[in-house]
Amino acid sequence: MTQRASSRSNRWLTQIFELARFGTVGAFAYVIDVGLFNLLRFGPGELLGEKPLTAKVVSAAVATLVAWVGNRYWTFADKRTTSQWRELVGFAVVNVGGMVIAVLCLWFSHYVLNFTSAVADNIAANVVGLALGTAFRYFAYRTWVFTGAHDAPVTDDDASAAVTSAVPHR
Repeated sequence: MTQRASSRSNRWLTQIFELARFGTVGAFAYVIDVGLFNLLRFGPGELLGEKPLTAKVVSAAVATLVAWVGNRYWTFADKRTTSQWRELVGFAVVNVGGMVIAVLCLWFSHYVLNFTSAVADNIAANVVGLALGTAFRYFAYRTWVFTGAHDAPVTDDDASAAVTSAVPHR
């Protein structure tokens, strides 16, 4: 195998592993998003039972924070920038774009097509909206958010700081 072919093969392998990590973080955030959405809409007390868009915004915001930690410290760890605040703001902006896609799908289904059942709301927001929003987010993260050097070392201190900041202190 030539050096060029080996390099190309390594890039593909790296990309595949990155996509797998992105998918794993996304799956975890998805469970949080869907679970919280349904808890707010249909759970005990139906806290936001008559407000499907508000429930979606709240659930997406919580899932976004979980996804940021996972993507910053695992998926794109080798592409982090030195400014975690710039990344967080960029990540939030991109996720607002992804959330708008999901909310528009829910809005169209719920208010234009008048599909108002729990199944219809979930398909619109958490299947169609999620698929379109996920594709948008992956390419936006790579293009605008995690743009640091590909060989920037990640230290154990960085990883432990992420865990420490993600766990509330008593």
